[in-house]
Amino acid sequence: MPKVELVMPKMGESIIEATILNWVKQVGDSVEVDETILEIATDKVDSEVPAPVAGILREIRFQPDATVAVGEVIALIETEAGAEVEASPATAPSPANGQDAKPADDAPEDAAPAAPPQKPSAPSEKSEEGRFYSPLVRTIAEKEGIGQAELDQIPGSGNGGRVNKSDIQAYLKRRSNHFITGPGKAAPTAGIHATTPSPRPPVAPAGSLASGSSDEIIEMDRMRKLIADHMVESKRTSPHVTSFIEVDVTDIVNWREGIKKNFQQQHGEKITYTPIFIEAVAKAIKDFPMVNVSVKDGKIVKKANINIGMAAALPSGNLIVPVIRNADQLNLMGLTRHVNDLANRARQNKLKPEEIKDGTFTLTNVGTFGNVMGTPIINQPQVAILAVGAIRKKPAVVETEYGDLIAVRQMMFLSLSYDHRVVDGFLGGSFLRRIGDYLEAFDPQRSDV
Repeated sequence: MPKVELVMPKMGESIIEATILNWVKQVGDSVEVDETILEIATDKVDSEVPAPVAGILREIRFQPDATVAVGEVIALIETEAGAEVEASPATAPSPANGQDAKPADDAPEDAAPAAPPQKPSAPSEKSEEGRFYSPLVRTIAEKEGIGQAELDQIPGSGNGGRVNKSDIQAYLKRRSNHFITGPGKAAPTAGIHATTPSPRPPVAPAGSLASGSSDEIIEMDRMRKLIADHMVESKRTSPHVTSFIEVDVTDIVNWREGIKKNFQQQHGEKITYTPIFIEAVAKAIKDFPMVNVSVKDGKIVKKANINIGMAAALPSGNLIVPVIRNADQLNLMGLTRHVNDLANRARQNKLKPEEIKDGTFTLTNVGTFGNVMGTPIINQPQVAILAVGAIRKKPAVVETEYGDLIAVRQMMFLSLSYDHRVVDGFLGGSFLRRIGDYLEAFDPQRSDV
């Protein structure tokens, strides 16, 4: 009987190994395609590894708590196929046990502990009693200043009393919430700020953070730091230029208002403006493919696929950009399903790692916050990003067969930020205008949804 080699999957660009937490299936158990075989952990996320094929689990090569390199064969599955199958990595794992797909050491903002008098020893894989700690838990513990002795006292709800991410984050919430009054210093009691005996406040050294007696200093969580670094690097990499146009979306607004109730009853989906915007962007990219590029080693990489990212808010308030792949090949119904699904799972922290990568263009809706326009920062390594503003009723000149009239219309600003190294004003301006043209030419009688 042929056997398929199950290898340790790659969880991200910087991940080179993962730790086996638990084998859900044992030798001799039958497995179905996409059924969970084992649970693994990295320093970013705990995940489930699904079966790539159906068959019988014949061999397990690594036991729980073992740390295995990405690409290493970890098990063999016997199949009924007619020939041997090459080593098969599992499809990108989905978060396990409610773990979210955002960086896992993103501890709650209100959980910043008082700094200990001396740096505790870094947590190890196992306690003296043999209790195992995953890389994820050890990373959070080290970041939050939790030593081995303190970590050993945290009750665990995982298999065999193992501490998981939710356990350590719950513990952090219970910790004393002291305000930080300076680098490495904490006030003696929450809400009471330390004062200096000197009659003159000390001059803050260059680069340090000075605060008033009533100021609260909040540590940035890891995801916010990653976003900050990404945005600063984007500005450093790309000379940003932003162009603006105003478009008349009256036909789109009237069409949506007329069909949204029946649409939801018929398809079980809400119809929003976002899939309509993405449809127009995908059409415009096909007309101007040099906007769908990236720059690498001084060369322009023209992307074969049109993968459009849409900025979505996480419960923490941070933003994430799930990607709709091959958006130009989907009709409005298909785009609606993808937009709703990705937005819902972003709010629930259930996005998979592969769903937030490989975007070639990004759309962000600043109108959600009531803003009429914005100057978005390019999502590297892309070269352009579109911001859509709030739709507002405004008086506008309308051309008719009887002459020009002033009428109340639904108007919206679009702003395109682009990388002036490779996208000049003619290309950027023409591309933005083409998006506007597609929106204004929207057919209010369309029935393809």
